[in-house]
Amino acid sequence: MSANGLGFTLLGTDGRARRGRLSTAHGMVETPAFMPVGTAATVKALTPDMVAATGSAMVLANTYHLMLRPGAERIARLGGLHEFMRWPGPILTDSGGFQVMSLAALRSIDEDWVEFRSHIDGARHRLSPERAVEIQHLLDADITMVLDECTPFPAEPADVALAMRRSLRWAERCRHAFRERPGYGLFGIVQGGVDADLRAESAAGLQAIGFDGYAVGGLAVGEGQAMMFRVLEATVPQLAPQRPRYLMGVGKPDDLVGAVGRGIDLFDCVIPTRSGRTGQAFTRFGPINLRNARHADDPRPLDESVPCPASRDYTRAYLHHLVRSGEILGAILLTWHNIAYYQALMAGMRTAIAEGRFAAFAAAFAADQTRGDIDAL
Repeated sequence: MSANGLGFTLLGTDGRARRGRLSTAHGMVETPAFMPVGTAATVKALTPDMVAATGSAMVLANTYHLMLRPGAERIARLGGLHEFMRWPGPILTDSGGFQVMSLAALRSIDEDWVEFRSHIDGARHRLSPERAVEIQHLLDADITMVLDECTPFPAEPADVALAMRRSLRWAERCRHAFRERPGYGLFGIVQGGVDADLRAESAAGLQAIGFDGYAVGGLAVGEGQAMMFRVLEATVPQLAPQRPRYLMGVGKPDDLVGAVGRGIDLFDCVIPTRSGRTGQAFTRFGPINLRNARHADDPRPLDESVPCPASRDYTRAYLHHLVRSGEILGAILLTWHNIAYYQALMAGMRTAIAEGRFAAFAAAFAADQTRGDIDAL
């Protein structure tokens, strides 16, 4: 670990796929890695011990939501976010930039800050770049994200350019506000929609400022996988190879495999937890919907290849019953399995990169997903 900031070691490459190790104040993360989303200081439906048992090394929490409830100063008084949520490992906190887009009806924006009208009680909160960094410091996040302006898809090119350049100015303000400490780091966020030139301008501007890592934001907002991959192919090679690269808010299993193959190191997404609460399970042979009647008499487990009790020890028939009955245990078990499946997928990719067979791994993954699940006899 460097005297200031995070430590990142690039252990090897296979094509554009990268195998690395990220060192933080609260432990190491082997990359490529997937971070379960713990928006409000909890990965929904799971205890911290269950999250850790899946192989998850780092989780994500949300600056905007924790600012509103219970408040960053309160969490700081109670010992910081790690102590508050009983998660001893690394935590990355997003900055509220996504809420600039998703809560557009509840906010106003200018050069100085974003003013939100709380979706909880209507109270007004101003989030400036400096305040976003301060909140994440109070939370004791290992990785702080700059405040940015995320644009939807589609959007007018002039609006995308305006938001990207404002995000660059905010990134510089975040850099000045950030307090350097061993094991803690600040990531810049590349914006620019699906415009390769704007993405290049953003990447160059951020690297001129200098950050501990670089995220690609503003994707998985409706542009589709093919366009997302094209943006990554144009953008990722422009990012400093000695720094970690993070694709925000992505995605489904095939998104992860495709993005790792294009040089991404870190991911987060609500899909595995949200799907678990709505009856969907991801498996090596593709996703399955446990609400479907065909599972009512199926004695098989979800996926014996995944090292998790929820994946191996419960029949699909029982899980179908829990989901159709609206039982809480169904959401718990499917969420546990989905996070474990994602972590098994990431572990498989790390091994494949280290052994120089990532292309074969990706081809086998695609073939299994295309094959689909096999009906019980």
